[in-house]
Amino acid sequence: MCSAQVSASDSAAGLSGTPWRVLEARALPGYRLAVRFADGTEGEVGMVGLIESDRAGVFAQLRDRNAFESVRVEHGAVAWDGVDLAPDALYASIKANGRCELK
Repeated sequence: MCSAQVSASDSAAGLSGTPWRVLEARALPGYRLAVRFADGTEGEVGMVGLIESDRAGVFAQLRDRNAFESVRVEHGAVAWDGVDLAPDALYASIKANGRCELK
């Protein structure tokens, strides 16, 4: 399990040049993401456990597949309208395990 935190703000603003800055994020089937970081590290983020949980909060909006697929990179973080994922925690998990599972 990944200990990445989720937030409703842009947590990566102003952090260019860091190895954990996200350069690319792409939606995959099963509420998964393919991500690539500034240092070339690549991996997957599994989000089904978070999105389908009772504690999904602002991430419940991503149950709509079109909303989930609107993923983009903003200021080095994986983002959707009004929410993002902490890139440093994603990076640490993917660097160690090749993937990060959010719950």
